Amino acid sequence: MSKAEILEQLPKLNSVELREICDRMWQLEEEEQLLSGRANPSDEEKALLDRELEEYSRDREAGSSWEDVKSRLKQWSKCEMAPRDSAAGRD
Repeated sequence: MSKAEILEQLPKLNSVELREICDRMWQLEEEEQLLSGRANPSDEEKALLDRELEEYSRDREAGSSWEDVKSRLKQWSKCEMAPRDSAAGRD
């Protein structure tokens, strides 16, 4: 589907569908920033990441490597983009 076709269809969607599209667009943007290394975490997020990294350094079973996380994010993204039943979620 082309961008023009997508833009043409947007006014036909109900509020729930529009919210789902907005949420998905934010998810894609966040994933792209994380995967490209352009994310700008807040000081609180940095502290959380530092704590998690420290815990992972002490116990490798306490979490996942960045490579595993990236792989899961990419797989999750593919699943999220899978076509859904068009009648689902209609008001």
